Amino acid sequence: MSKTPDSAVRAYTEQHRAAFLDDLAEWLRIPSVSAQPEHAADVRRSADWLAAKLRETGFPTCEVWATPGAPAVFAEWPSDDPQAPTVLVYGHHDVQPAAREDGWDTDPFEPVVRGNRLHARGAADDKGQVFFHTLGVRAHLAATGRTTPAVHLKLLIEGEEESGSPHFRDLVEARRDRLTADAVIVSDTGMWSEDTPTVCTGMRGLAECEIQLYGPDQDIHSGSFGGAVPNPATAVARLVAALHDEHARVAIPGFYEGITELTDRERELFAELPFDEDRWLSTARSTATYGESGHTTLERIWARPTAEVNGIGGGYQGPGNKTIVPSSAMVKLSFRLVAGQDPDHIEKAVRTWAAEQLPAGIRHEITFGAATRPCLTPLDHPALQSVVRAMGRAFEKEIRFTREGGSGPAADLQDVLAAPVLFLGISVPSDGWHAPNEKVELDLLLKGVETSAYLWGDLARNWRDAH
Repeated sequence: MSKTPDSAVRAYTEQHRAAFLDDLAEWLRIPSVSAQPEHAADVRRSADWLAAKLRETGFPTCEVWATPGAPAVFAEWPSDDPQAPTVLVYGHHDVQPAAREDGWDTDPFEPVVRGNRLHARGAADDKGQVFFHTLGVRAHLAATGRTTPAVHLKLLIEGEEESGSPHFRDLVEARRDRLTADAVIVSDTGMWSEDTPTVCTGMRGLAECEIQLYGPDQDIHSGSFGGAVPNPATAVARLVAALHDEHARVAIPGFYEGITELTDRERELFAELPFDEDRWLSTARSTATYGESGHTTLERIWARPTAEVNGIGGGYQGPGNKTIVPSSAMVKLSFRLVAGQDPDHIEKAVRTWAAEQLPAGIRHEITFGAATRPCLTPLDHPALQSVVRAMGRAFEKEIRFTREGGSGPAADLQDVLAAPVLFLGISVPSDGWHAPNEKVELDLLLKGVETSAYLWGDLARNWRDAH
């Protein structure tokens, strides 16, 4: 009896499972910590290792791209079908710092399998999730009898994501002609849980600033001058108090301009997730929820913009009292942005708002860091539906939908390449990204292999219909 494509994919995956995990373990042994200069050579070694392994997988083009920081890896495998869509897979090969004394049970760069879990730094974030595409494309070819992928397949695996991707956008802009794609697949994300496979449909953007307030040229006596000159510490407190209204909405004029509101269907889908608010609060080390009125907790962290005070200070901070009017104060703010919000517009709005809030006699300076744009793919987008179908075949379950509350470089790919961004990840919250004893569930890792194997054919078949 002939095998179905699904059974052929699973048979191929199981047949090559041991070799796949041995290769992944070899890669995980390279301590590619981008944040630590002493590991710069290791990050380069990691890029070289991956490029060599991608050549071995079958990619005819594999290059290591230098940046002013850590190198990225680019690979390309054209389809023999000239009309096939072009798909770019994004991930990263650098990892967070890790040391045994941080609380690891074993050496973080010596992979260990305990039960059905692989423990090592980078096992889930993000080497494991990058690497499942290598076995996935081979399973795709074996199950379909093809000699090239059903899509023009490209990979861009950066080396600085864990350091904030400081050179990533410049790299994408400089290499735009090589990275052109009809869709981008980001495999640096996760699912709701092992029992509830999900696809992420978007990430929030981020704008950050620091506001310095200056009053007297030096600290002055509060008895002699207090109540008669403006106090920058009082001014910064009032500035923070004016940041939100009584409904916990951001009170900066123009802040919500242009945002893409949640649809009724999206709200229904969020509500269907098995969300335990008490457990979530425990994870948040908090005792009560709070936020914009009229929205649930999941809506607040995934689909609503925010303004947060990350730090505030001014005046005397030592023991006892020091009766002064301080000469300066400061506040650090961050703004999570949703689809439709433009970081440049937000910066202008914050600057105008701050200037209007401060009294005469208080001079201020605002410094903004580099911003990250939000990204969102509509639920009915044909490429997203291909991801959902491929995951559904692998997991044999209904695939639900989430968003990410954090921010990442995916939006740069969407912005520069003008291509939709789709998220394909198999990690679960217990994997412990950035924490001691990071791990990946091996069964889920192989489900990622299967999903990748099914995805390329589905995209190739349905892209023509969509266009």
